[in-house]
Amino acid sequence: MREDIKINDRVKDFEDQFISILQSVYDPEIELDIYNLGLIYELTLDQNGHCKVVMTFTDAGCSCADTMPDELVRRLKEIDAVKSVQVEIVWSPAWKMTRISRYGRIALRINPK
Repeated sequence: MREDIKINDRVKDFEDQFISILQSVYDPEIELDIYNLGLIYELTLDQNGHCKVVMTFTDAGCSCADTMPDELVRRLKEIDAVKSVQVEIVWSPAWKMTRISRYGRIALRINPK
């Protein structure tokens, strides 16, 4: 899991599945997945199977802000341990291009520092 995503121990138990799901949800305007784009700030999973996602968007006018949370909820429920999902959208801290992973920078043809 990326170091800049806060997770709890229950998420660690299913880390590969979470990463796979996050890499399958794309920002349609940028054409990069939300994991490598750095839109996810926090993931928690409790003992009852409730998953909380804290995420942001690249800007407040992002057209996918209406559809992406629903897609994320639907996809995360594909993980057997996840029974319910709450997506919290935050604007602070603001997303910055520095959150894009090395892979994402290469895919977007940005200097991959």
